[in-house]
Amino acid sequence: MNSLMTLGEPIGKLLKQRRETLAVCESSMAGLLSAALVSVPGASAYFLGSTVVYTLESRRQFLAITDETMKSTRSATEEYALLCAHSIHTSLGGTWALAETGATGPASNPYKDPPGTAWIAVTGPIERTLKISTGHNRREENMWQFAEAALGLLEECLREQCLLEEGAIERATTGKK
Repeated sequence: MNSLMTLGEPIGKLLKQRRETLAVCESSMAGLLSAALVSVPGASAYFLGSTVVYTLESRRQFLAITDETMKSTRSATEEYALLCAHSIHTSLGGTWALAETGATGPASNPYKDPPGTAWIAVTGPIERTLKISTGHNRREENMWQFAEAALGLLEECLREQCLLEEGAIERATTGKK
């Protein structure tokens, strides 16, 4: 059985410890990431908000991404995942943003991306993307796998930032370059 709290707890703990915040933009996961993140007690300390961008109109209204911008971009791509992450980051502020776009199934999306394909983007002190290909068309299972991968990528970025900061503090206190 999948558990929202099990999925969200590691991120919630890290963000609360670091006093950092997060904004989320989802598409094919339809709020699963946000549900996992707010299932953790004390989520209001780190969760700024989210949006589900499932249609052209929601993209226009919630992310202020214009049709002109989209002329050279399409959804369900790395570029679009980064655009969504930057847009929600700009809208809500905070330390980090996490965005997802993809095709959960059971059929391909309108762009013919196979079901089980998604792009995840993290923006903030570290910027990173990840492509996921599950190889199957089981919609709900893909949603959970996308969520695990997205939160795993965010956790990786948070831990890397911790190490970078620890190294900077050590260099500052020891005088080493």
